[in-house]
Amino acid sequence: MASFTFEHIHLRSPNPEETAKFYETMFGATIIRSAPQGKPRVDLDLCGATVFIAQMASDDKESPPQSPYPGLDHIGLCVSDLDEAVTELKAKGANFTMEPNTIRPGVRIAFMTGPQDVSIEILQRSES
Repeated sequence: MASFTFEHIHLRSPNPEETAKFYETMFGATIIRSAPQGKPRVDLDLCGATVFIAQMASDDKESPPQSPYPGLDHIGLCVSDLDEAVTELKAKGANFTMEPNTIRPGVRIAFMTGPQDVSIEILQRSES
C-alpha cells in the first residue's frame, strides 16, 4: 500500500490577506507570502499544517453550502484548556456557533465561524 503524509488544506477567499490575518490573530498562524509564477499568493502555517488561501474569481459563488454537505465539513484544532481558549478567542472577536460542551467522556468541543463561514472546531481531549 502507498504511504501518505499530510500536505495541505486549500481555502478560497475573496480577500486572502484578510482571511490570513484572521487565522494569524485567532490562532497564531504564520503568514507566508510568495509569488509562484509571478502571481502573489498567501499561505499559512496553522499549527504545523500548511493552508493555501486562493483568491476567488469574481464569478465564484460567494457563500458555502449549508452543513451537512459532501466534502470538507470543518477544520479542527486541539487545545489543552477549551474554556480558556474560548474566552481568549471571544476577546478577539470570534463568533461561536456552539459553546463548549462535552460530547463524550474525555472530549469537549466548541465551534466557531471563520472567514467565508468556514466552521472551526476547537477541542480538548483529556484522560477519562
